[in-house]
Parts: sequence; C-alpha cells; structure tokens
Amino acid sequence: MRRGARTRGLRGRLILVVLSAVAVGVALIVTAFNLVLDQQLDSDLNGLLAARAGAQLSTLDVANGRLAVGEAPDEGTDAPVWIFAGARTLERPRRASPSVERAARELANGPRRSIDVSSPSTRLLAGPVRRGGRRLGTVVVAASKAPYERTARTALIASLVLALVLVLAVGLIARWLLGATLRPVARMTADAAEWSERDLDRRFALGPATDELTTLAATLDSLLDRLAAGMRRERRLTSEMSHELRTPLAKISTQAQLLASAPDLPPERAAEAEAIVRAASGMREVIEVLMSAARAESDGRPGSSDVAAAVRAAVEAAGERGVAIDVAGGGGRVSAEQTLVERILAPLLDNATRFARARATVTVARRSQWLEVGVEDDGPGVPAGEENAIFEPGRRGDHSHDGAGLGLSLARRLARSAGGDVEADPDAPGGRFVVRLPAA
Repeated sequence: MRRGARTRGLRGRLILVVLSAVAVGVALIVTAFNLVLDQQLDSDLNGLLAARAGAQLSTLDVANGRLAVGEAPDEGTDAPVWIFAGARTLERPRRASPSVERAARELANGPRRSIDVSSPSTRLLAGPVRRGGRRLGTVVVAASKAPYERTARTALIASLVLALVLVLAVGLIARWLLGATLRPVARMTADAAEWSERDLDRRFALGPATDELTTLAATLDSLLDRLAAGMRRERRLTSEMSHELRTPLAKISTQAQLLASAPDLPPERAAEAEAIVRAASGMREVIEVLMSAARAESDGRPGSSDVAAAVRAAVEAAGERGVAIDVAGGGGRVSAEQTLVERILAPLLDNATRFARARATVTVARRSQWLEVGVEDDGPGVPAGEENAIFEPGRRGDHSHDGAGLGLSLARRLARSAGGDVEADPDAPGGRFVVRLPAA
C-alpha cells in the first residue's frame, strides 16, 4: 500500500473527492459564464458601432453626385467619426491617435467590416455609402473597448473569487459533515479494538440493524462473539492440556526418582534414571511456560521483568560445554515474564554453545520501543537462504544435533506471544539471532 493511502483516511479521501468534483463543476461554470459574458459584451460593442454608423449615414446628403455632410446627430458624446469620399476626407474627429487614424484610412475604400486597434484599445466599423447602386464614400465610426474589457476583467476576478470561496465553503461543510458522520464509526472501531484486548464481554447492543451504523454495530458484535468464543475455547484447551500433561509427567518423574534411588541399581542405569528425571523436569518447565504464555496472550495482560536478570539466568542454565558466554550491553524491563524470556533464550543459547568454536556472546540493546537481545557465536552460522526455514517446527540445520530440531520455532512462538519476534541475521560472520521484545 502506498504511503499516501496509509496516511490519508477515509474522511480525507471523501473530502478530496468532493472538493475535486466541486472544483471541476465550478471551473466549468466560471468558464462558461465568462465566455458568454465576453460574447455578449462583444455583441453590445458591435451593436453600438452599428447604431453610430446608421446615425451618421442618415445625415449624409448627395449634391451633384457628391456626398455632402449634414448636421451630425446629437449623441451627447464626441464619438469618433470619419467620412470619406473616395480618398478625400470629408470629416474626421478633432482628437484621434495616429494608430486609430491609420486604421480608419485603411477602411476608407473597403467593404463593410470592423477591425481592432490594440493601443488604444478601440474597435472601428466601416460602412460604405451607396446611392443608386453607386458607391460614393465610406463612413467609419470607432468606440473604445476599455469599458467592455474592464467589465470582463472585473467579472472574471469576481467569478474566480466567488469560485474559490464556494470551494472552500463546500470543503469546510463537507469536512464537518463527514467528521460528524464518521465520528461514531471511529469511536466504535476504537471501542471494539479495546474490548478485543481487555474485555471481550462488552457489546454495542444498538438493536436491530436499521441503517449503516447499526449494521456495523451488529457486525462488530457478531465478530466479538466469535472472538470471545474462540478465546474461551483456547483457555479451556490450555487448562485441559495443562492437567493432562502434568499428571503423566509427575508419574514419570516419580518412577524415575524411585528407580534412581534403588540401592542395587547399576551405575549406568542410575545415570539413565537421573537423565529421565531431568528431562521430565525440563518438560514440566516448558509446559508451564507455554501455558503461562498462552494465558497471557489470551488475556492480553502481559507481565514485565528485568531483561538483564533473565539473560543471566538463561546463561547459567545453558550448561557447561566448554564454550565461554560473554554478556554485554545494558538492561531494561520488557513486557514479558522472566521465565518466558528465559525459555525464549534457552534454544538460542543451546544452539550457540553447540555450534560455537570457542566463544558465544549475548548483547542487550535498546531500539526505540524495543529491547533487543542478540545471541551470537563464532560457529558456521545459518546457511544462506534458510533464515526463515530454520524456524519451521522440527526443522534441523545442516549441523544439527540429535533431537527435535533446533527449537527455534518454540522461541519464535513464545516471543510472538509476548508481542515480539525472533529473527536470524544472515549478514553476521557466525550464527546470530536477535530477540526483539517490547519494552515495558
């Protein structure tokens, strides 16, 4: 999943969709409005020029086959007007810029048409004067485009400001509405997550599903029901397994102790009986740890312990194999019982002492919210490509000893029950495993 999708929630995505749709719609409306306004203003300017040209044509007389300028209509303005008789100018405005004057002369003998002058912004319209089918001259009228351009520019700025205000208003309203709509959903989600960890008997109980919210509540209630039933079955199985396994182990341990204490037992048989007693004791300890981890995982209430003390106890219990084990680093408290931490480290230390050539090292370091315990040896290390395969139950490495695999699957299972993990470091020169547990 992309980072943008992770950091932007449902409300953010919905607001983005709403704003995008509103922005596109408003942009289309603003564009259409300004295009229509421009066309209307252009039409008004052309109408004004046509009216002026018509008024001037009505004042012209013909005397002896020539144009004669009569009295100009009173328009209340000093409108620029040129009257040409061929190349001869009969009338021109008192004040006209050179560019407008040149444009008017270009229109003197042409057809009816209009041209625009950029500086000053002016439009000119030429109208031929005909009498009896013969062309006698040309009337050219002009009008400034500045008022129309100013109106179009003002309308454009106002429409853009209005569009921006509208988009912002819609965004704020959408944010408020979506927040009010999704707030119960977020609250229900947080409650369901908390109940799944602390109190599986709590329910929303909003009644029959009549809308989306009550449907979600009913679905979450059903999910919590199934989760609670699964947890109850796991607790019941844990209790039953604990009872069923303890009883035969107690019998085995008792019989082995009686056998080992027999006065006439040969020494080799007594050693075997002592080994059985130690194995039964180790199995009982493993069962206790597994049961404790299962209960802590199902209850969601892990304990805490000093990681340095757990490391020292695990190193002492590793036994003497002629391999020195160094302990380095600091300490701290982890969110797991000490016996659980010891059982996590036991298979790793067992492997380190078995495969090390001369030395093994245990280091403790703090990494943000984690405490990491590294178990390293100078042995052959983990074969390339088997960093994950060695954690499969019953899996043995290329240099494995007799027994039920390396025990790494048990270490990872216990670490994950405490909210952590166990990983192999493929880049280490020897064998190196890292136990990561949440700091208390």
